[in-house]
Amino acid sequence: MSRLCLVELPAVAEVPASAWNALVGDDHPFLRHEFLHALEASGAVSADTGWTPRHLTLWRGDTLVGLLPHYHKQHSFGEYVFDWAWADAWERAGGRYYPKGLSAIPFTPAPGPRLALAADVDPLDARRCLAEGWENAALSSWHLLFAEEGEVAAWREARPDLIPRAGVQFQWQDHGFGDFDGFLAALTSKRRKAIRRERRRVAEQGLTLHRLEGEAIGEADLAHFYRCYQITYLERGRQGYLNEAFFARLRHHLPEALVLVQARMEGRPVAAALCLQGCHTLYGRYWGSEIEADGLHFETCYYQGIEHCLARGLQRFDPGTQGEHKLARGFAPRRLTSLHHIADPRLRAGVARFCDEEAEHVAAYIEAAGEALPFRVCR
Repeated sequence: MSRLCLVELPAVAEVPASAWNALVGDDHPFLRHEFLHALEASGAVSADTGWTPRHLTLWRGDTLVGLLPHYHKQHSFGEYVFDWAWADAWERAGGRYYPKGLSAIPFTPAPGPRLALAADVDPLDARRCLAEGWENAALSSWHLLFAEEGEVAAWREARPDLIPRAGVQFQWQDHGFGDFDGFLAALTSKRRKAIRRERRRVAEQGLTLHRLEGEAIGEADLAHFYRCYQITYLERGRQGYLNEAFFARLRHHLPEALVLVQARMEGRPVAAALCLQGCHTLYGRYWGSEIEADGLHFETCYYQGIEHCLARGLQRFDPGTQGEHKLARGFAPRRLTSLHHIADPRLRAGVARFCDEEAEHVAAYIEAAGEALPFRVCR
């Protein structure tokens, strides 16, 4: 069998969508060609925004047999595993932290596969070959974010020098609930009553909820969603990372992955949450509202997502990062691991100590959070 050839690509468009998606499959929408190309073609991901695409691909002759999204970053915005303190410490010591290498999905803290390989490619050989891509670029560091645990373990086997960093998210999982009433029945009486009260309060304010999928999402629906999305960021004094052209491309090229939850008052949309779905998981990603209403965020971003999963047979709902308030609504803590290659041994030693200490705190937090789940029987 011929030797693997490593090729660095400046854009996902350099590879036909059919070849890219043949390796990726349908389960994880963020790794698909359509999603990554929408980021680049819209300008949300580019050298001008501090994300320079340098995708690492493996070839046998003219056949693509492996791919790893990869970027040279000039900052640490839009990553959600924050290394600002590492960068600051290194630059104050006289080093240069940026540009750095990053293998992740831009602006998307959703766990999933990062490396896609053809079935006949040896995973260990592939990872060692791909590592040449960031090492030859003479970057200060390389970071693998939000990869699945099996992939993390495989990378650590290939590169034992990689530093693991622990993190946590909250995710809902179907345990054979059947429907939303079945989910509520699994909760303690106190939480069951609280959720019903929250949902009732939304209806009492004259709000109705509607879920639109795929091609049922019209141009006007998407335009309204985008206004809401920008409101969320403007409240924090800045613009959203993603532009309207990005979402328009998703609607046109990846409609089957889109789920739009729309809240209406007197027939007019007033709030929206845009989710993406794979074969097994719903991913809650973007939200905004033109009004303030009690319980509207919980209904739009959490309860509607749970109902959608139960209706469509999806096993998991990943609503995004942060938020201990998710615990009380049945979202369990999930441990995540990022991996970090630090080129300079002095910085590497300090980062390793920090990650070891942080991991102890994360483990204790996950244990405590698990005990706070509101299920009648521990799950």
